[in-house]
Amino acid sequence: MNEHATVSAAGAPSDEAMAAEADAAVARLAEAKAEIDRIIFGQAEVVERVLVAIMSGGHALLVGVPGLAKTKLVHTLGTVLGMHDSRIQFTPDLMPSDILGAEVLEQSDTGERAFRFIKGPIFAQLLMADEINRASPRTQSALLQAMQERAVTIAGEEHKLPNPFHVLATQNPLEQEGTYPLPEAQLDRFIMQVDVGYPGRDAERRILLETTGVEEAAPKAVLTSEELMTLQTLTRRLPVGESVVEAILDLVRSARPDENEAIKDRVAWGPGPRASQALMLACRARALLDGRLAPSKDDVAALAEPVLQHRMALTYAARADGHTIRGVIGELVAAAA
Repeated sequence: MNEHATVSAAGAPSDEAMAAEADAAVARLAEAKAEIDRIIFGQAEVVERVLVAIMSGGHALLVGVPGLAKTKLVHTLGTVLGMHDSRIQFTPDLMPSDILGAEVLEQSDTGERAFRFIKGPIFAQLLMADEINRASPRTQSALLQAMQERAVTIAGEEHKLPNPFHVLATQNPLEQEGTYPLPEAQLDRFIMQVDVGYPGRDAERRILLETTGVEEAAPKAVLTSEELMTLQTLTRRLPVGESVVEAILDLVRSARPDENEAIKDRVAWGPGPRASQALMLACRARALLDGRLAPSKDDVAALAEPVLQHRMALTYAARADGHTIRGVIGELVAAAA
């Protein structure tokens, strides 16, 4: 991603052309968000953050208790954004071939035998990995190459995944018995962790009234996958001011215990350079979703928690004293303000 993380893109069009293209993109994104909001109630911040992750070209980890419409959100996003979606329910007995696919031996009418690759459910543009932490580490690792390289290797042959390709994984913060925590290398592949909370009373009332009748609203397509990729390219072309670049660097580097004495006794390890890249892209995407042509320091502060929280870990003593990663990030954001 380094070549895209420059302050301004080389060979960029004129300011007027860029503004016109951005205005058209903002209008299309507003249509898509309105359609999503028609189906998903009371989760405005969650919807925004997931859209930011997709606009950034990345993957998102959704963490929340059951029954908060995480699955419905992913299906709605797939329909509205014009992506073919697929869902995998992760269980302890799930095998890598259940995700990636496998080669089968076939015999022709002439008696000739040959292997044929049958694609697995990962060959989708939007993949929902439901309760990803319930699968074994071997099965979880099957996603690593796909999430980073947009390809899978079967029997020594590489198979490209569809474009665009996004993974939205869900994780239940309760019931940790029989689960396998995601390794740090895989967590780092998610551009952000989105915490899904309970809806407000008014939103829950609307849910009761609109989803328990004979008919339930269904999402409609607003964008095509080609339009989405154009919007993702535009996101990477948005210029980023030097002050925002410095704010990102200051924040991410301050979250590393070997560079910040104030958190050394509480943070075991901090975010790497991929966190800086993720924050840069996410700030651009948030600005475009808000109708702005460039991100600000407010975007950095707003996205610090979802981008950094799964890339840091507390020390044992800090956990025993009741500290939280959210609290540490809040302190870092306040100190940088």
